[in-house]
Amino acid sequence: MKKVFVALVSLVLIVTLFSGLGLAKEKLYIPVISKGFQHQFWQAVKLGAEQAAKDYNVEITFEGPESESQVDKQINMLQTALSKNPDALCFAALDSKAAIPLLEEAKAKNIPVVGFDSGVDSDIPVTTAATDNVAAAAYAADKMAELIGYEGEVAVIVHDQTSRTGIDRRDGFVNRIKEKYPKIKIVDIQYGGGDHLKSTDLAKTIIQAHPNLKGFFGANEGSAVGVINAVTELNMIGKIVVIGYDSGKLQLNAIRSGLMAGAITQNPVGIGYKAVEAAVKAINGEELPEVIDTGFYWYDINSIDSSVIKPLLYE
Repeated sequence: MKKVFVALVSLVLIVTLFSGLGLAKEKLYIPVISKGFQHQFWQAVKLGAEQAAKDYNVEITFEGPESESQVDKQINMLQTALSKNPDALCFAALDSKAAIPLLEEAKAKNIPVVGFDSGVDSDIPVTTAATDNVAAAAYAADKMAELIGYEGEVAVIVHDQTSRTGIDRRDGFVNRIKEKYPKIKIVDIQYGGGDHLKSTDLAKTIIQAHPNLKGFFGANEGSAVGVINAVTELNMIGKIVVIGYDSGKLQLNAIRSGLMAGAITQNPVGIGYKAVEAAVKAINGEELPEVIDTGFYWYDINSIDSSVIKPLLYE
């Protein structure tokens, strides 16, 4: 009888143990698919996403194509992520329309989608954590106008004309110039795919075609670095006002040395953090705003080392 009792107690303990293991929920899985991986900006976004994953005790993966022109590769990454049936998905679209069929698939599977940095032309994302790129680029236009004396020729290099960030930064800058500064003429807009080498070649061609050019705006890290290279190689330092967007090491060095007048910095760590945080909240059924504005700041030689700006730079 005693043996039977011991056996029963043992059985109860085993059942209880395995029941507890069955009830122990695995970590939530949230893939984070960015527009790229090579720029320091995306590495800073990754840091923010990883910090949120740690704070909320979730598992993430972070990936993006080598080049921001590789739309097909990003779509493949999105497809692979969806095939793993994640609990939610964070996505920064290279092409604001191309990803919609896959996002519709995510919606059909009840997988919440959180946009970050660059949204999509769809109401499927439950929210988007991003900079107000229209407002930020418009502010860059105001600074350009001020620095060139409110008249003259300027040019623009943008990373692409398919992502929400590319469209918004181009239009924010161009429309502000057209609306407020009638004596400033935008002589050319080109698209360098976020690649600094391609952007360098495009910028050199523009400068050579427009000898009276007074200002040049690079709408992301690769674009801005390309403009810096072109101005340097053509010995136009001090003759063309260069304004950038983002705050990688080469841009910071250019501002400190006087090659670049200033730039807009985003809050990339905040973008990554807020995206993953929003994904967790969406999984838990919490209401989210349509857009989570992560802010932007102008910085130049006078503010680059300030207590406000320094934490937002990602050299």
